[in-house]
Amino acid sequence: MIRRATAGDAARLTELVRGSGAYRGGYAAMVEGYEVTPEYVETHDVFVRQGEDGALLGFYALLLGPPAELDLMFVADEAQGLGVGRRLAAHMKERARAAGLDAVRVVSHPPSEGFYRSVGAVRVGTVPAMLPKITWERPELVFALG
Repeated sequence: MIRRATAGDAARLTELVRGSGAYRGGYAAMVEGYEVTPEYVETHDVFVRQGEDGALLGFYALLLGPPAELDLMFVADEAQGLGVGRRLAAHMKERARAAGLDAVRVVSHPPSEGFYRSVGAVRVGTVPAMLPKITWERPELVFALG
């Protein structure tokens, strides 16, 4: 089930971001101290995917912009490979189209570029490092929705 997140979900979303296995090692600095706040959840289109048992399997945050941007997308480590990310990406594109958008930008965590490309995003450039916290370039992609 994919549902709109509530302010009460913020702590669980933060936990998912900070605990993500994709951000261990050299990428850990990017999520260290990161917080998904209740205000963020209330301000943006944030949707969660839950399992039948209520477990948080993943979420995304769509900023309607302009420009429109997929700001966050995380899938729980234990849910990787189960199609959760694909369902979230499809839902995000539906929401973006319903909001009248013709494209959504995403600045990807480098190891996630392949996933975004597999669900329809096209690489359009590279975003430079943001020192001191982000010391690597990141792929910039766009979902064309037209």
